Amino acid sequence: MNKSESLMSPSNSSSSNGNTSVSPAENGFLDSFSLLDSEKAVQEIIQQPPLHGIDDHLIEFSEALRTVAKALRRVTEGKASAQAEAAEWKRKYELEKERNLRMEKVLSLGEHFSELSVDGAGSLEDQRAFSDDNSDQCDLCSGKDDICAHEVLRDGEPDMDSFPSTNKFTRKASFKLSWCCKGEKSDRYKHDVVSFEKGNITTAERSSKQISLKWESPPQTVLILTKPNSISVRILCSEMVRWLKEQKKLNIFVEPRVKSELTTESSYYSFVQTWQDDKDVLMLHTKVDLIVTLGGDGTVLWTASMFKGPVPPIVPFSLGSLGFMTPFHSEHYRDYLNSILRGPMSITLRHRLQCHIIRDEAKSEYENEGPILVLNEVTIDRGISSFLTNLECYSDDSFVTCVQGDGLILSTTSGSTAYSLAAGGSMVHPQVPGILFTPICPHSLSFRPLILPEHVTLRVVVPFNSRSHAWVSFDGKGRKQLGSGDALVCSMAPWPVPTACQVDSTGDFLRSIQDVLHWNLRKTQSSDGPRDS
Repeated sequence: MNKSESLMSPSNSSSSNGNTSVSPAENGFLDSFSLLDSEKAVQEIIQQPPLHGIDDHLIEFSEALRTVAKALRRVTEGKASAQAEAAEWKRKYELEKERNLRMEKVLSLGEHFSELSVDGAGSLEDQRAFSDDNSDQCDLCSGKDDICAHEVLRDGEPDMDSFPSTNKFTRKASFKLSWCCKGEKSDRYKHDVVSFEKGNITTAERSSKQISLKWESPPQTVLILTKPNSISVRILCSEMVRWLKEQKKLNIFVEPRVKSELTTESSYYSFVQTWQDDKDVLMLHTKVDLIVTLGGDGTVLWTASMFKGPVPPIVPFSLGSLGFMTPFHSEHYRDYLNSILRGPMSITLRHRLQCHIIRDEAKSEYENEGPILVLNEVTIDRGISSFLTNLECYSDDSFVTCVQGDGLILSTTSGSTAYSLAAGGSMVHPQVPGILFTPICPHSLSFRPLILPEHVTLRVVVPFNSRSHAWVSFDGKGRKQLGSGDALVCSMAPWPVPTACQVDSTGDFLRSIQDVLHWNLRKTQSSDGPRDS
């Protein structure tokens, strides 16, 4: 008998005391071992040192055991996940049941209140006291983010002639609206979004016409960021630093490169402050009240990338080739900064995307690369490969489409005038909260760009049957490779980038597309042609 036969012989399956074990087939179910014990037993067999002269079929058997161990681990994780999901559904059911009971109590009290108001029982003061006593009941059923119809559907005293002699009238059906995102309520106030008038739903403006920033205390610290390798920018920076220090008595922060340039020019600039490492950069938002950028749109993108959380207001001066986000001209910087430091000022809240890369070998979504914040766009392309990209796209775990072409752009509305526009996407006002879904040279002519709401989470996966890898870049930087099974997850970041406006948000946007893109610029049609009689 060789070693393989001795390992597989029935005599070796018996225990040390001579009793043979009962196979699972004889019992009909796995009552002797749990999944965990089975996995441990498999791992012990796998970890045994290889035998001398082992046969080929034992190698295959070892690989099969590894596959079984991996499957058992997945079953165990799936069981734990299912138990957690069941507990969550049970909790939601109990909360909904309790809420319905409270709703029934409130409705019964509301009917009693209606009878009192129609029958004329009690004085006006008694009715007010009754309403005050039951105001807490209404709060219990609605909460801060919910809207209940019975809160606002009482239209005062009813017309007695229009109701039957029973002195009772039919109440309009009660309903409730709530705003949720993946099962969690948002922090929006209900009356800022939807209002009721006699039982009809009317939407209110989600934001004011123009956002204004007013200083509660005067700014004390200014951060100045500049475009490198520009003599004109360096001269303007030194003048601005001197003016802000002498005239406005402000603390000045600059980049280490800029401080070196200023102190080399003159020892007068020794008062400027800078940072030493990345830890200091992460704390800049706690020290800086205002940011001034001297450059183009690229300088604004670089500034936004420095802040991984909240971003102080940015005053962008136009010293570059493009000016979609830089409405201020450097010739009048003293007037502009005087007005901004005095306040109030109009600002544009530019939304950012928050991105994570989840590799195929990751055990959970918590094992990821990120977060990476982008102000313009995330681009997934085929790189140097000659094959089309093959990308599976999901929105909140719902399948959207399969992208076949040169790639895909996920853009913010601020980035709608950048790469997305060149790929055929639409121009969108930067304060519109949304995500642009723009294909790059798609293989289907019916594949047109989309604009999705800001609350969705997009997942782009490279499938296992893809013929090549994909590449992803963030605002044109940080290029990373995506292999088969890797996924890119994007959602709206909670920290927008506030940029100061010269006039207002809409005026600056329209002027930028007219001046920079020459939007709809053409000669006026000649007036000396034939006319209608």
